[in-house]
Amino acid sequence: MTKPLTTTNHVDNRAATASRRAISLTDLWFTYYNGTTAVRGVSLDIRKGEFFGLLGPNGAGKTTLIKTLVTLLKPTTGHVTVNGVDAVEQPVAVRNSVGYTAQDTSVDPELTARENLQYACKMYRVPQVERADRIADLLQLVGLEDVADARADTFSGGMRKRLDIATSLVHRPPLVFLDEPTNGLDPAARLRLWEHLREINAQGTTVFLTTQYLEEADHLCNRLAVIADGELIARGSPAELKQQVGGDTLEITLQTTTPTDVARARRAVLESDHLGEDAHVGLTQDGLVISSPRTRQIGTKVLVALEERDLSVTQFNIRSPTLDDVFLTLTGETFDETHQEKATLSSTEHVNEEVNT
Repeated sequence: MTKPLTTTNHVDNRAATASRRAISLTDLWFTYYNGTTAVRGVSLDIRKGEFFGLLGPNGAGKTTLIKTLVTLLKPTTGHVTVNGVDAVEQPVAVRNSVGYTAQDTSVDPELTARENLQYACKMYRVPQVERADRIADLLQLVGLEDVADARADTFSGGMRKRLDIATSLVHRPPLVFLDEPTNGLDPAARLRLWEHLREINAQGTTVFLTTQYLEEADHLCNRLAVIADGELIARGSPAELKQQVGGDTLEITLQTTTPTDVARARRAVLESDHLGEDAHVGLTQDGLVISSPRTRQIGTKVLVALEERDLSVTQFNIRSPTLDDVFLTLTGETFDETHQEKATLSSTEHVNEEVNT
């Protein structure tokens, strides 16, 4: 006879599930003193060993959320557990168990790479006998062993960022937070940093990454969430999110790309009878991007609609969906459009964070 499931089994199952989580958020809200609500009811679980990405434009709430996770901000309401520890009740324990790389690098430019790591080891109370080997390992991990004794003020932006990440790893945290680590880097430096982040994750470290770069999230993350206006509007693997688009994407480049002409082109497409309710039309710098399950059927008709409004097309491309198309489908805007609209809110959020910290 099969035994009934007991209360003990339920408790054991919950404990086992909790032990596999690096982060657990339940109905998290954060409101600044001026009344601006930056995080709205976020609930999220992140498994140990994941490479997790939080994707969203400036002002969406990414930095506010990550600062609540590393205990630099105290949530207004909600529950936050990091590495099995309550982040509100035991903030010091959380800080000792995580690494955090902010958007602005915190390395001392007057110290060498090795000296920066030595200082970090001292701050995190790494045992003296372990420091030399650990520093050597980290310098190799982030590709700075050849410049270990050069001052940080001689480093490029990408090198400083890699050193900053290394300092956040000296105490071997099981979880590391990276807030837009490749922001401002050139493409070559960004690709090199990607390699180092993959290596960190391959060694077993859970990585929580915030980024504005859709391509970055696509290449690095096992799973990700999209945040807009402080709310999570989607989550899943990059492939799962792309499936939400449900079809190919049509990119159109116009001969005349003034804001007036691009807006007129969008209006012409929307007013035509070809799209259907399941299509989305966004703006780019030089034209339109259309997402629809019927892209290949409506493509020629869309071109005709534009020609009828005396809007000449210089390039026409149909491709598979990307994460930018996911953002378009979810919000009705391209990622670039939302990025521009949130610039002012981002500045306000930055000022408010300084007040709260």
